[in-house]
Amino acid sequence: MKALVQRVHRARVVIDDHCVGAIERGLLAYIGLGHEDSLESAQRMIDKILTYRIFDNDDDPAKYGKLDKNVQQVGGGLLLVSQFTLMAKTNKGRRPDFGEAMAPDAAKTLFAQLVAYAQTQHPNVATGQFGADMQVESINDGPLNFLLEVD
Repeated sequence: MKALVQRVHRARVVIDDHCVGAIERGLLAYIGLGHEDSLESAQRMIDKILTYRIFDNDDDPAKYGKLDKNVQQVGGGLLLVSQFTLMAKTNKGRRPDFGEAMAPDAAKTLFAQLVAYAQTQHPNVATGQFGADMQVESINDGPLNFLLEVD
C-alpha cells in the first residue's frame, strides 16, 4: 500500500461540477492499493497518516519551523482519494504497468473499509468517489509531499 500525502491549505474533489468532498487545512492523501493489502495494512496506513508529523510547531517559538505536529494535533482535515496509478511499475519502458494494483472490486471494498476506519479515528474525513473521473483541486502548503508505504 502506498499513500502520496500532501499538506494542503485546502483541497476538494469535484465530479461533474459537483463537490463530493472537501477539507480546509490538513492532508490530501492519494491511496494506492496492491494485491497483498488487507484491512490490517489499511489501518496501519491510516494510523501512520494521522500521526505523521508534517505540521509546524507554532506553539513554541524555539521550535518554529520544525515539523513537530500531526494532522490530529492541528485539528486538520483528511481528504482520501483512491489512486490505483500509485501502484504502477515505471522502471522499464515508456508505459506504466498497473499489474501491481489490486483488482477494482476488491480495491473498492478495501478502500471503503479504509475510509470507515479513518472516520473512527479522526473527526474530519472527506473522500472522493471510487472509480469516478474526479477533478482534484488543492493548494499545497509548503509544498510538502511524502510517499508513505506499509507492508
